[in-house]
Amino acid sequence: MGVWQTYRLRLQRQRWQIRAFRKRRDLSPVIDRTGAIRRDDILLFCTQRNERIRLPFFLKYYRDLGVNHFLIVDNHSSDGSVDYLRDQEDVSLWHTAAGYKRARFGVDWLNWLQRKHGHRHWCLTVDPDEFLIYPFCDTRPLRALTDWLDASSIKSFSAMLLDMYPKGRLDAQPYKEGQDPFEIARWFDSGNYTLKKNKRYGNLWIQGGPRSRVFFPGTPAKAPALNKIPLVKWDRKYTYVSSTHMLLPRGLNQTYDEWGGEKASGVLLHAKFLDTFSAKAAEELDRKQHYAASVEYRAYTESLKDDPDLWCKWSEKYINWRQLEILGLMSKGNWA
Repeated sequence: MGVWQTYRLRLQRQRWQIRAFRKRRDLSPVIDRTGAIRRDDILLFCTQRNERIRLPFFLKYYRDLGVNHFLIVDNHSSDGSVDYLRDQEDVSLWHTAAGYKRARFGVDWLNWLQRKHGHRHWCLTVDPDEFLIYPFCDTRPLRALTDWLDASSIKSFSAMLLDMYPKGRLDAQPYKEGQDPFEIARWFDSGNYTLKKNKRYGNLWIQGGPRSRVFFPGTPAKAPALNKIPLVKWDRKYTYVSSTHMLLPRGLNQTYDEWGGEKASGVLLHAKFLDTFSAKAAEELDRKQHYAASVEYRAYTESLKDDPDLWCKWSEKYINWRQLEILGLMSKGNWA
């Protein structure tokens, strides 16, 4: 990369940091327990709206992995989410009624909180329907992974977003509060993925899976990106650029090995496709707060009129992380 391009990216990073500083005014603390955060705590950052039914399992899942404190932005929920989160002793909560889109789809809010509270912490940034799977996650806590990353001088850890879905109609099995969503959404596409290198930011851009296959069959380039870098040893100089797809400085995006072999990586199991999905898609289309004039949610709403079954004869039933490694969707790299 040339000197001029490096300079431009540095200026862009500074602009995003200034923007996040300004957007802090959108946030009103509901309950701030960040004073209890210890120096080596693992932190989770999240923006949510009307996800009350998902929150009990989401919090339990990440507590069991080893997250110590949750920093959550509530974007004007009306389903009791705020009251529920306020009562959780390991949660700090902020509320905003400001536009999600005008905050770069929540990135500005979380960039500010990460800058203020995440410095020198391992920070996990996920949505309430994303669940991190990493090598040995069935036997090793998240801190074992972060300790190994520290010892290996690795500051960012990538995870491919893997869309999970049920066999049959999405509304056939009602999801209950506190339930493991993967008791219902047990299936995924084991192939049907494309990747290319983003020359500007240096990350891999991944698309495909059921959302491309079903909702964007004629325009796969418009399908959502599946590449994520959700786990970062945060520094106040860092900033997310677009969701958790990429960061600045640019070197944090190089989470793959260009010289042979594979770097360790994980998967985010994506529990979007439950019986709650149709109502959520309609709500988000009406709000028009998502990327590219909500083209993704428009495709969902139009296709859902026919009650699609995302399952196909090539669908694979989820077993464990080793299965995903065998399929080439994640890697343990040289972590043994």
